[in-house]
Amino acid sequence: MSLLSSSYPSTHSRSSTPIPDLIDSLMTHRIRTLNELVRIERIAAFCTSESDARAFQVPMTAAWANYVDSHQLLIDLHGLTPNFPFSGEIITTSYVRVINDPLSNRSWNMAWLCLTKIKEDGLIPFFAALESAKPEMWGDKTPTKEEIDQLAMFFEMEWSTAVETMFRHWPVSPTWC
Repeated sequence: MSLLSSSYPSTHSRSSTPIPDLIDSLMTHRIRTLNELVRIERIAAFCTSESDARAFQVPMTAAWANYVDSHQLLIDLHGLTPNFPFSGEIITTSYVRVINDPLSNRSWNMAWLCLTKIKEDGLIPFFAALESAKPEMWGDKTPTKEEIDQLAMFFEMEWSTAVETMFRHWPVSPTWC
């Protein structure tokens, strides 16, 4: 039983770390970076034993939820958006929408589900418009509609690029078989 609907490239399928140690590292939150979580996710996808694959399910789900809950997803997105910092409100909104979406059980990966919700629900244009219209964006200046729209476009471009960059970590959607 594989966690993924399709196989990841085989270059990411091997680990010298015993599976119980990987599971323990997920359960104790010693693994909390995107790259490490994706690495373990790929190892889990290649479990040849059904019991090993099942053993990963709850810890992997919890680790991805912790990655989002601990604001690490937002921190990573901030790292990709130096000019127009990614809005935490987008993450919060996407998280609430994922939690309320009956189809959210299609994946164990809360980060991927939130990013997918951001993209599918058009949250970036909506929040870019809100952010660009905030008075604190303009200081003492009263912006024109065109200036607000132009700033929104810059937010939207940088935030969209960041989300697409994050999606590159998953050449295959992390969904159940």
